[in-house]
Amino acid sequence: MDELEAILETGGAAAVEIAASALAERGGTVGHCANCGHPMIGPYCAICGQPINTHRRTIGHLLHEFFKDIISFDSRILRTARALLFQPGELPKAFREGRTQRYMPALRLYLFVSLIFFLILGATGIAILQLELVATPQKLIYDTKGNAFLPNPAYDPTDEDLKAGPKLIPVPKADAIQPGGQFTFSTNAYFFAPIGSHHKAMPQAAMERLQYREIHINLKYAGQDPTKKKEQEKALKGWVDTHLFGGMRRLALNPAALNAPLTTWIPRVLFLLLPLYALLLAAFYWRSRKKFYFVDHLIFSLSVHTFTFAALIAAIGLAQIVSGVWVFWFLLASIGVYVLLSLRRFYEQSWFWTGLKFVFISGIYTIFLLLPALGGVIALSFLYS
Repeated sequence: MDELEAILETGGAAAVEIAASALAERGGTVGHCANCGHPMIGPYCAICGQPINTHRRTIGHLLHEFFKDIISFDSRILRTARALLFQPGELPKAFREGRTQRYMPALRLYLFVSLIFFLILGATGIAILQLELVATPQKLIYDTKGNAFLPNPAYDPTDEDLKAGPKLIPVPKADAIQPGGQFTFSTNAYFFAPIGSHHKAMPQAAMERLQYREIHINLKYAGQDPTKKKEQEKALKGWVDTHLFGGMRRLALNPAALNAPLTTWIPRVLFLLLPLYALLLAAFYWRSRKKFYFVDHLIFSLSVHTFTFAALIAAIGLAQIVSGVWVFWFLLASIGVYVLLSLRRFYEQSWFWTGLKFVFISGIYTIFLLLPALGGVIALSFLYS
């Protein structure tokens, strides 16, 4: 194989020499490649690919070429943007068919669009998620023995699963006699809102409950040493006070407290999910494995996740003028339709099989991979931010 490559390389060099001699005989100018020294009869060296025009340029000329490439209607960037936004499935299909020079590489495009998303968030002061902590005063209920109770917010007599729980939650006497009354705490979630736009002052008594609240834990340790039980109870009480109520106190002071860890971890988590989504595709299109290699599924995964970031960028703008509910449905609908059309274009199966596989792939990915990953990031950010 090495001998064949050497013969082909020698033959190519000889052909270039013959063409250069013929051009010189006709009065043409023949230069030499600055890189390999072979004759150059065109804008690029036929042996090593070195361009003939390698002279240094001014900063102004470089800026001119840069903006010219961006503004040009036929530029690679605009062609890629058009294909990404308006031709679902075109980018991975072009890769599989070998039409790679028309568009930006898939990984570079993914990193570029995701970077733009987070740069917009940072430049505009918009948080991915803000959790506004709300303290609602609660009236205590006393029984005939003087024991205090609070209504259980999770109890619902019309729900088969919730009506089995207790109607009332006992309140320790030490908490019942505290001045200022009792509170229940809930959160209001806001996506893509300006930092600080949803921060209401909490009553002082409610803040004191978060700061000095006694945590009473009822654990069942059948047959355990009472001393060991007290040690474990104390350790769990300290963890809950430090992390759970610590997170609530941080949200009470700053609803955007989770934004920094979310901005740090979400791009990492989504990047790790890329090959998992590709594995799902490979599993559902196993019978076409001779036609579609794993790298094809991976490029498809990159394309879909890149569009997701593009849709999120649009959602940032929409969230400033319309309700967050509408923004959520916009995201869900746009991503769902895009993935369905991409599957149909790329894998070229019937609408029936494409729709069926779309439902299963999207359901498995969302329920078992995406939501647990994002939920874990939010939970860890809340507990350890």
